[in-house]
Amino acid sequence: MGRSSTSGSALEKTLRITEALTAFGGPHRLAELSAAAGVPKSSTYRILVSLVEQGYAVTDGEGSYGVGLRLRTLAAEISADRPEGIAELLEFLQKCTGQAVHLALRSGNALTYVRKIESARSHPTSSRVGMRIPLHATAIGKAVLAHLPPEETEGILRATGMPALTRQTLTDRAGLAEDLRAVRARGYAVDDEEHEPSTRCLGAPVFDRAGVPVGGVSLTASAFLSTRAELEKFAPALLEAARGVQRRLQLGG
Repeated sequence: MGRSSTSGSALEKTLRITEALTAFGGPHRLAELSAAAGVPKSSTYRILVSLVEQGYAVTDGEGSYGVGLRLRTLAAEISADRPEGIAELLEFLQKCTGQAVHLALRSGNALTYVRKIESARSHPTSSRVGMRIPLHATAIGKAVLAHLPPEETEGILRATGMPALTRQTLTDRAGLAEDLRAVRARGYAVDDEEHEPSTRCLGAPVFDRAGVPVGGVSLTASAFLSTRAELEKFAPALLEAARGVQRRLQLGG
């Protein structure tokens, strides 16, 4: 039984519709959302249009609505901010590998670092919590791109371009597409001095409950201290840590 359709401000109605949108079993039809939120269909439709425009909801154009990227990212950020195991997992990964560890979450057409654990043995990097980084030139970014629908990847690259950040940055679509195929095959991505000179990274994706890549975990090493082959020996540990972070994000989100 839905709630009274006449009660509540516009904000309260928006929040009730958002709650209904995130209920298990989505995507949901307009009538279903209207009934669950206790908001008339006409008002529900107007609010959903706004949520879609802002990226909090998505629609198939045929009357069904699902959770949008901005809402997924907010859920992941809230979960990542909780201490239940995520920090410990990242710290353990750093101790096991001796490399710097990052957790980044997708924010629109970029990634944002939300956690960083520096390594005592690697050279300091320019990365910092809150810093936004591109998808095409970073290990976590390529790990995310590799698991997005092709049309979404294409839309991101059209919007951002593929600027060269170093001499090693992939700047052509064909080269990146080949790299992303390799990412899907082995489960992790490699940034071989593509984002910063003298810095190598491995990145593994993290997915939400719906299987959407919302970010990832990376290992960062000095190119002077570790060859690519040496860094890739840590891939199993990275993948296991990413799966652990994913489980905790999904439980929290």
